[in-house]
Amino acid sequence: MISLKNAIESMIEISQKEMDTFMSFCYKKSFKKKGILSDDDKFIDEIYFIEKGILRVKIIDLEGTEHTTHFAIENQFIADYNAFLTQQKSRYQLEAMENTDVIVLPRKAIEWGYKNMSNGQKMGRIIAEYYFVYMDTRIQNLYTLSPIERYRLMNEIFPNIHNRVPQHMIASYLGITPIHLSRIKKQLL
Repeated sequence: MISLKNAIESMIEISQKEMDTFMSFCYKKSFKKKGILSDDDKFIDEIYFIEKGILRVKIIDLEGTEHTTHFAIENQFIADYNAFLTQQKSRYQLEAMENTDVIVLPRKAIEWGYKNMSNGQKMGRIIAEYYFVYMDTRIQNLYTLSPIERYRLMNEIFPNIHNRVPQHMIASYLGITPIHLSRIKKQLL
């Protein structure tokens, strides 16, 4: 749980007592490749911090087609944050793309942090701001960048992703077909 402690300490000042109590609510969990961490049509009461592995956030449309909306890698927080905040059922699934170890931050840890940590509200705000900026930038990029530019940016954000995730999921994330992804890769060689 050292990586989560380091992430928290990089965001806020926190006493050892606050850290120990906060961490006492959290626990480790492992998921096998293709394991589902959080399913659609369920209430979300957890946020995950990835220690090892990569997760895919996907949504299934009315025709049953899966769409990859997000990837998350080591040292990142991930959840269906909207469902967590609104306490409504999720529309997304979180799936492990490889064997993945996470630290689970249950709702009671988050609520305790907000109420009892001197900088708990700040930590929550920083995590929410990061997620908002990431998602807003992602939406902007889908509409304002070419597929090649989105591909290059994805490689910066998620180094080595091509060795960790199937190509059709990468294409879905980029908003293009797998054939178009192959063309882009050939063009850049």
